[in-house]
Amino acid sequence: MKSLKNIHLLKVTLLFFIFLFACEEKKISEKSTWSLINEEIFTPNCANCHFSGSTIARQSGLDFSSNNIYNNLVDAKPKNLAAQRDGLVIVSSEGGMKGLSKSYLWEKINAYEREHFLSDHPEYGQLMPPGDNFLTDGQLQFVRTWIEESAPNLSSVADEILLQNTNKYQLPNFTPLDKPSNGFQLHLKPFEVQPDYEKEFFVYTDLKLDEDKYVNKIEIEMRSGSHHFLLYTFDENTPSNILPEYGEIRDLRDENGILNITTLTSMQYHIFFNGTQWPSLDFRLPDGVAFHLPKGTGIDQNSHYVNYTDSTMIGEVYTNFHTVEKSEVKHAAQLLNLSNTAIILPPNKVTTLEKTFPVNEKIFLGQVNSHAHQKMTEFIVQIVGGDRNGETIYWTDDWDHPPIINYDPPIELNKGQFIKLTATYDNNTNKTVGFGFKSTDEMMILFGWFYK
Repeated sequence: MKSLKNIHLLKVTLLFFIFLFACEEKKISEKSTWSLINEEIFTPNCANCHFSGSTIARQSGLDFSSNNIYNNLVDAKPKNLAAQRDGLVIVSSEGGMKGLSKSYLWEKINAYEREHFLSDHPEYGQLMPPGDNFLTDGQLQFVRTWIEESAPNLSSVADEILLQNTNKYQLPNFTPLDKPSNGFQLHLKPFEVQPDYEKEFFVYTDLKLDEDKYVNKIEIEMRSGSHHFLLYTFDENTPSNILPEYGEIRDLRDENGILNITTLTSMQYHIFFNGTQWPSLDFRLPDGVAFHLPKGTGIDQNSHYVNYTDSTMIGEVYTNFHTVEKSEVKHAAQLLNLSNTAIILPPNKVTTLEKTFPVNEKIFLGQVNSHAHQKMTEFIVQIVGGDRNGETIYWTDDWDHPPIINYDPPIELNKGQFIKLTATYDNNTNKTVGFGFKSTDEMMILFGWFYK
């Protein structure tokens, strides 16, 4: 009898442990893979731009703050027309490699296929999240596994341990651009940036245009360490004694850090043309839209490198202008350059600045991107007035690599409406900071393009 009691006790004990481990297993997998993706990947990385009512949510059709986001992703048609033509859905439930290859979302987040994305699918827009804020390797593998397992809503199909891998894709080393087949190339040859020094200079370059040209694509490639690279033309009323000589290198500051007044004076006649804070840019205008470069136009190249290291840095920049025939152009793009120079940031204080710019005639806004320096913590662009009053069309908290947001179709703005800029800065120094050209000064600029 004693042995029978022991056997019975053993059975009860085994059943208890089976129940205990079953409960523990259930506890580990109580959240589905989709829930984890939504809560730990999409919400922190996507929802700050793709939120209800935002232009980006409207443009992409994706509102990551919505409770219906799963149904808006899985087997849903993307708004991007090129992706539609290629037969993609946002997330395919077909499963396996085939399902992965049919998922537009995977194309947009897979940073390791960046070169393929930029060269083969430029019409898909930019990689997400924007800037160089790539998802971690673990997050990518977690999402990939979910898609390959047919993107289920409720079940657990990916190991949560994957999310512990925080490695990220790194942008490739500098590679010179090949010359465009239709167009022309500019090249700032290698130059030195001394240790613990900011080097910013201008070179006015003769494009040698013997006829009007129409540019619909610009590529820029820079060595690492660049704060920005900008292209300007000059106002047609620039005095001849102010217009720089072609090929002359004009430093913004001398070796003692003192501003060069001659260079500063010429900057007052600048008209912004294009540029980037990213080390690599592939900027394309929609079909039928191009920038007009009149015969005889020159371009003022502005390079700014920041070297905080104790060794000499080498800078270098390539720029390609791709041109189309005039007969292909329906709309001449114009440059947007909205700037607030009234910047005063008290020491050890967070300050928010606003400035509103009027729209004086109907325009179609195709692209915007912000420009600020390292104390900027948030930059917001909103529409004031009209049917889209209060709509946020741009947001970033990344001063170093701000996103470039394209609008397809362009946003129609009418006379009487306004574009409102709101920027927040955290000045954690003991000195007042104002507008200026050094990275330790501040700026509040919105660049972009539009047509009438």
